[in-house]
Amino acid sequence: MSFGYWECTLAILIPAILYASWIDYSERRVPNWLNASLAAAGLIMHGVFFGWQGVGAGLLGMLVGLGVLILPWAMHGMGAGDVKLMMAIGAWLGPWLTLWSFAVGAIIGGVVALVMIFSTGRAVHAFTNLQTIMSKFRRLDTAFSEYGGTKTFGDSSQLLPYGVPLTAGTIGVLLTYYFGG
Repeated sequence: MSFGYWECTLAILIPAILYASWIDYSERRVPNWLNASLAAAGLIMHGVFFGWQGVGAGLLGMLVGLGVLILPWAMHGMGAGDVKLMMAIGAWLGPWLTLWSFAVGAIIGGVVALVMIFSTGRAVHAFTNLQTIMSKFRRLDTAFSEYGGTKTFGDSSQLLPYGVPLTAGTIGVLLTYYFGG
């Protein structure tokens, strides 16, 4: 049995993003060295298996990864490590699977956030914080300020390490794609 691109992706990407999500969960950060190494490896593998066209697909995947999370980061809604992790994932998956990976990860993240809110009895706090976030969007001078950002809520919120749902979404999409879904 010969190893092709997708077998290498399964063998390298899945353990790496599981490690990234573990670090994100335990330390609330994703290290730059890990994101950079993962992105470089994805582009190299694309080049080895598909030539310059593959490198282009990896770069487009990175651009999609950046594009889907740059606005929430700029609005102080998430950390830069999560954005860079999504870009690194994009280097492996290319543009379309990266978009799917983000979408599935966002759904998983939303469900996990709701479970966290209701299981800890923070529904009132979450509703109040949501009102603050909605008022943040009403004006351009507050939209990109720290007002209503994740770090401003203090003990009234419970931060979700977003690398975890991004990893779950990526693994789900990758395995579905690999097994013909």
